[in-house]
Amino acid sequence: MNNGSSHTLVVIAGPTAVGKTAVAVELARRLGTEIISADSRQCYREMSIGTAKPSKEEMGGVKHYFIDAFPVTEPLTAADYERLAMGYAEEIFSRHDTAVVCGGTGLYIRALCEGLDEMPATDPGINAEVQASFAALGMAWLQEAVRAEDPLFYETGETENPARMIRALAFRRSTGRSILEFRTAQRKERPFRILKAGLELPSKELYRRIDQRVDRMMQDGLLAEVTGLFHLRHLKNLQTVGYSELFDYLEGKGRIGHAVEKIKQHTRNYAKRQMTWFRKDKEIQWFDADDPQLIDKLMSLSGDAGTRN
Repeated sequence: MNNGSSHTLVVIAGPTAVGKTAVAVELARRLGTEIISADSRQCYREMSIGTAKPSKEEMGGVKHYFIDAFPVTEPLTAADYERLAMGYAEEIFSRHDTAVVCGGTGLYIRALCEGLDEMPATDPGINAEVQASFAALGMAWLQEAVRAEDPLFYETGETENPARMIRALAFRRSTGRSILEFRTAQRKERPFRILKAGLELPSKELYRRIDQRVDRMMQDGLLAEVTGLFHLRHLKNLQTVGYSELFDYLEGKGRIGHAVEKIKQHTRNYAKRQMTWFRKDKEIQWFDADDPQLIDKLMSLSGDAGTRN
């Protein structure tokens, strides 16, 4: 998308564990700019290991916005992200001609690139009812309810994220409409051009990397991180892959090995849903994440956008 602006937003999207962070950091360094995260969990300070939050070394000296920006007790919506990310972009564009966006939360990327409509509030009673049903009946019930009542949302890739599914289901039951219908029908004008690159790998390789990442998280202390958050396990922000499974283990529901295997399986499921979402965006140009010429190709995609940084 090109609106004639001298400013360019380069989006690096793709499934979890495909290698987005390293690519975005190298691209930002080559372009001489900064990165806006589009990850709905890395923004929370207390969630580091389980969200594969990049370390200072992995950030490579490139400034990142939205990472470690909020306490886990603060709920955020896609509308909040749109407002925040537009502010981050304005700040970056005050100093640079390009900005890089990196993340796998498709709804956040859409909010930044296209905008969201104002949404009606959900009925507090319905919201409490959905919360209570999830607490009593668990993830399988929640997934099936969302699939049956809001199939549009079910395809977003957020089906391993109870917080977002609870919100979607409560919204559907409150308004009779999918929460995704409140994406603005006419996309909002943005004061920058948008280029979208998607990173992909063969499924077998991606799943191998997911399994390796989960094993590494456990070695790096994920269980200790989750144990430290156990008293907050009721928070919607913590009802997500890598945390829910270990909360169950800490409550005596199964062995640790079983919990780790569930994390791997749920992460693979999430990656599939992410790809389903991103494949529907015809503006994304796809690249092999292992292509040795990848950065050069992304620089070419960006054109001469970075020459004035």
